[in-house]
Amino acid sequence: MLCSMDRRRIVAVVSLGLVGAVVLALVATTDDDDAPVRVAAPATDLTSGDVATPVPAADDSAESEVTDAEAATTSPAPADADPTPADPDPATIDPLVPELPDRGPHPPLLEIDGWLQTDITSLDELRGKVVAVQFWTFGCSNCKATIPHMQALYEKYGGDDFEIVGVHAPEFDFEADPDAVAQAALDLGVSWPIALDTEKRSFRSWQTDRRFWPRLFLIDRDGNVRYDKIGEGKYDVIDAAVGALIDEDA
Repeated sequence: MLCSMDRRRIVAVVSLGLVGAVVLALVATTDDDDAPVRVAAPATDLTSGDVATPVPAADDSAESEVTDAEAATTSPAPADADPTPADPDPATIDPLVPELPDRGPHPPLLEIDGWLQTDITSLDELRGKVVAVQFWTFGCSNCKATIPHMQALYEKYGGDDFEIVGVHAPEFDFEADPDAVAQAALDLGVSWPIALDTEKRSFRSWQTDRRFWPRLFLIDRDGNVRYDKIGEGKYDVIDAAVGALIDEDA
């Protein structure tokens, strides 16, 4: 039987051993405070119930740490992400361009009595161009006032992308003579094609509400009416509209 002195010695030795183990453990965990500490995953998965399913050990060689900044640059965007388009540069927006709604296909020119200053015989031959169709008559002072502006438009845009067709619909009998129309066109500086609507059939079919001289329709490359202007004025708006329609499908 051990005496009390022996018991005290044994307790002291055991106590010293425990203290030493604790000190060694503390030293081991403080050798490198900056080193990342990787905590092993638990060896079992208890989500399936009472049976513990072993989890394969992680492959250390495949692990890497990704910073928040790297995650932001390497993570793919969500599949439904729709990047917000940049606002258009205000400098590229022409404030003069009017609304240009699609009003549907233009009506045909009905029973035209002939053409002047052109070889075409139908608006269909101009498909692919923006076309300004202007109803006018040479005795109309308002019509004559538009001619210099239409000529400026023709000189600016005329060619592969743009054409003007003046549909001459006489108001009075003296304006119905084709030779008189040809001479008036020469005198007034009308250089674009002229369709002779002597009986005003197209004049009426294109203007089913009220009818005016002059009246301008802009037709897009696909043959749809996009703009309708009655009377004089707004030449800068007409110019902007023609330019916008030319650029639309260029």
